[in-house]
Amino acid sequence: MATKRSSAEKRHRQSEERRIRNKAVKSAVRTSAKKFLVLARKKEVDEAGLALKDMIKKIDTAAQKGIIKKNTAARKKSRMQRFFNSLKAVQ
Repeated sequence: MATKRSSAEKRHRQSEERRIRNKAVKSAVRTSAKKFLVLARKKEVDEAGLALKDMIKKIDTAAQKGIIKKNTAARKKSRMQRFFNSLKAVQ
């Protein structure tokens, strides 16, 4: 009983650490996406382009670590890139 209990406690500690780490990465992805959208809606194309690059980097990192799925990452990047391209086309 004692060994099971201690291994369960260790598993719980590990999963809690991973949950917190994953939460931070997901939050960083959402924050970078919001920064991009704010700049894009203000029609600041150059700054939005830099924010898009940063956001894509964070999304790729999260997908590589398995925090978000590959298809989800591809979908998010594609939608933001299309929005940015339409913004550039208008100018």
